[in-house]
Amino acid sequence: MSKIYIDDVGEGYPLVLVHGYLGSSEMWCNQRNFFSNFCRVISPALPGFGESSGVQSLDSINKMAKFVINIIDEKKIDKFNLLGHSMGGMIVQEITKIAGNRVNKLICFATGSIGEIPGRFEPIDETRRKLKDDGVEISFSRVPQKWFVKGDQDKNYYLCANAVKNVCLETADNALKAMQNWSGIDELENIKNQTLIVWGDKDTSYNFDQVDTLNKKIKNSRLEIFKDCSHNVHLEEPDKFNNLIKDFVN
Repeated sequence: MSKIYIDDVGEGYPLVLVHGYLGSSEMWCNQRNFFSNFCRVISPALPGFGESSGVQSLDSINKMAKFVINIIDEKKIDKFNLLGHSMGGMIVQEITKIAGNRVNKLICFATGSIGEIPGRFEPIDETRRKLKDDGVEISFSRVPQKWFVKGDQDKNYYLCANAVKNVCLETADNALKAMQNWSGIDELENIKNQTLIVWGDKDTSYNFDQVDTLNKKIKNSRLEIFKDCSHNVHLEEPDKFNNLIKDFVN
């Protein structure tokens, strides 16, 4: 864990934030600054990504989930609120499968219940092929643009650019493979935790059917849709997003 970056600020009931594909701890900066006034905010950079780019990456969602649980265990935290974005949303579903009795409230943000996402802007195999053919620099400039309505003109796009600076091809491909091989749909009905599902209506990574499935199959859940936002609602509308989460976890 020594080379793993873990941002841990604030005091009070823990809120654990799990970033997505090509993400970083820094991409939660607007949430960290807001929530650290009310609670303890823990946001690791997953192995191989962002501030943990020097660490060997993981190739399954289950391994990533156990990695986050180990962080929480090392910090001697019993119960916590849990928020995951995109691939991180898959990871938090897996965490809830493994240790659901420790999760107080769950937030599944811009995510779905299966990794091979129908309606994604392109199949994962196509993203993997382009990654290997075009290289990381071209791929990393191409994919994150699709996460904002304004593309690379969004004022917070720089956070995506920062996140991918030192990510290698193996890390990116391992994560794509992890998502492609994961499915949590059969476990949704076993999630008893109060759950908030958040989605932007211009998201081209996860379509409405994905979040609708989460909402219908997780009994104690509700869906909140942000208009005119894409995949990175927390960066496009940080104030509205933060207040929604605050109201939910309090």
